Amino acid sequence: MGNYLVLQTDFGLGDGAVSAMYGVAHTVSREIVVEDLTHDIPPYDIWSASYRLLQTVAYWPEGTVFVSVVDPGVGSARRSVAAKTSSGHFVITPDNGTLTHLHNNLGIEEVRQIDEVKSRLPHSEDSHTFHGRDVYAYNGARLASGEILFEELGAVVSLESIVQLETVPITIENDVVKGGIDILDIRFGSLWTNIPLEVVKKVGLEPNDLVQVTIYHKTTKVYQNTVTFVRSFAEVSIGQPLVYVNSLLNIGVAINQASFSKVYNIGIGKNWKIDLKKVVVS
Repeated sequence: MGNYLVLQTDFGLGDGAVSAMYGVAHTVSREIVVEDLTHDIPPYDIWSASYRLLQTVAYWPEGTVFVSVVDPGVGSARRSVAAKTSSGHFVITPDNGTLTHLHNNLGIEEVRQIDEVKSRLPHSEDSHTFHGRDVYAYNGARLASGEILFEELGAVVSLESIVQLETVPITIENDVVKGGIDILDIRFGSLWTNIPLEVVKKVGLEPNDLVQVTIYHKTTKVYQNTVTFVRSFAEVSIGQPLVYVNSLLNIGVAINQASFSKVYNIGIGKNWKIDLKKVVVS
């Protein structure tokens, strides 16, 4: 078991909420190392929380425990769960869709339900609005420190029963690769699609090719242009669009030194779809 506990929330750092989670973790064990994934998930944005776990989990040592708290249903009947990924990492989170991207891409081996009444910070029984501190950070620290085993966190629940967010399928139709826009490279405004490099290779798309990029919001076409597929941003002029391979080996769309998402008002999630078609130059 690793000794890392990694926290993700939509709490921000403007008050003491995250610090309280740190404090609970170190009260359980002063030996564990507590780190942050991010606390800047947009409020209530379960989709982004799900994706940021996928972006990050596999790059931490096996046995690392992640606590992800984006929990608009706190205090309701939604379950608190602990998941073990196929890569040997652990995630403690509300069962509200946060596990979607890990389940679909990295793989989840087993999920257990945490008893929010019995397995919580001592003397917190009357608190019903801060499970991030009282349930998730507490049990995450217990797991990371070895005080409790994953199998002791609660009863097994079926993978089919966990909440899954709706995602955009990846398909190939008449040499057009179709997929979705999963997330933004927040600071720079690039679009990160769910389309792996290996999929576009199936239609013969290689660096230096021209690509027709078409983006839809629901059924409305909001962008279409012919763009160069490049290895790096430096291969196009400043202000020019490009198609590239991002750090997760998926296809990205960007503008060199500008925000594609802001310029064209592009969002993320199930309602945003993208088509990629190789342009054959005669």
